[in-house]
Amino acid sequence: MEPRVVGECVALFAFDAGFAIDLDRAQTLAGRRTERETIRHGRQTPEAFEYRPAPLRVVESAQGEVPRVAGRACEDRVECLLFDFGAASVAYRFAIRGGLGDLLDLSEGLYENKELMADARRRVERLLEAIRPAVVKPELAAPVEDYVIFRLDPTEDAEALVERERSLLARVLRSERGMLSADEEADALACRIAYARGEVVLIDWNAAILIQRQAEDAMAVLEYANVELLEMRTLDDQLDGVLDRAYHMLTRRSWLRRLAMATGREARRLARMQMDSALLFEGVNNAVKLLGDQYLARLYRLAAHRLHLPEWDASILRKLETLDGIYQRLMDQRANRRMELLEWIIILLIAFEVGMSLWKW
Repeated sequence: MEPRVVGECVALFAFDAGFAIDLDRAQTLAGRRTERETIRHGRQTPEAFEYRPAPLRVVESAQGEVPRVAGRACEDRVECLLFDFGAASVAYRFAIRGGLGDLLDLSEGLYENKELMADARRRVERLLEAIRPAVVKPELAAPVEDYVIFRLDPTEDAEALVERERSLLARVLRSERGMLSADEEADALACRIAYARGEVVLIDWNAAILIQRQAEDAMAVLEYANVELLEMRTLDDQLDGVLDRAYHMLTRRSWLRRLAMATGREARRLARMQMDSALLFEGVNNAVKLLGDQYLARLYRLAAHRLHLPEWDASILRKLETLDGIYQRLMDQRANRRMELLEWIIILLIAFEVGMSLWKW
């Protein structure tokens, strides 16, 4: 007999809305129901494990605008979480009451749901327009990162349920209707963690299943990990563009462009882009303080591993180091251009003096 489940499903959509957001000013400009987000400590977690600074949560009514997913309407509460490093995360909630197999229909319906993505983008655009004075370099980027969280009330031992329904749960995590291989099932269910007996959290790259009652803190950490992935992807793309521009600056031969480089205008522009990238990278990575080997810190590390955040970090750090090397090379070229210019000035002055002496003679 198929198990009956009760809980909720949260569909998350992360966007990059600008370089930085003044959250205090944005809270004043939003002109609607807002609250400062905190990690709700439902268990023995150190208070140092917290956002720095606390994001701003803006609550809107669905107002019948949100499309139905797998025949389900979302709750009349759409939340947009704003981070100081310029990211926005939109959350839609769907009630779960029925058979465990219903989760597969919902998972398939939410996988890269274009209508829901478009609705989330419209909401972020409206909010961005309202708080524009509080945003540094406001611009809603094209990339979007979606993630789905299924939170289920534990009605029986969660570990036993996972072992008995491992095939179905793996397909829910992967949004796959067809049967998966044993290796794929094992991989989908590999990242798991539990705090109390009878609970379990399964984390995959596309979705997570939380079988526990007090899950607000875990859901907040997963939402942040999804936002971090979006920001890492965006920053990596931006650094690719900066590196291409820096390469052209090094290799171009036009005397006008060499003169522009000698004045330092483009070198300063490159330094500014390099600094902006480094500041964004630090801001994203330091938004949550992970102090102590506690449950949420371990959960975050599992989510980061599944979303390949360490690999993104390594790629960005490598590109920042390359950009720093290019900048140093540009500064060396600039110094050489100045020396050449000074040498030519000295030669011209000497020639002028010799010419004047010969003319007088």
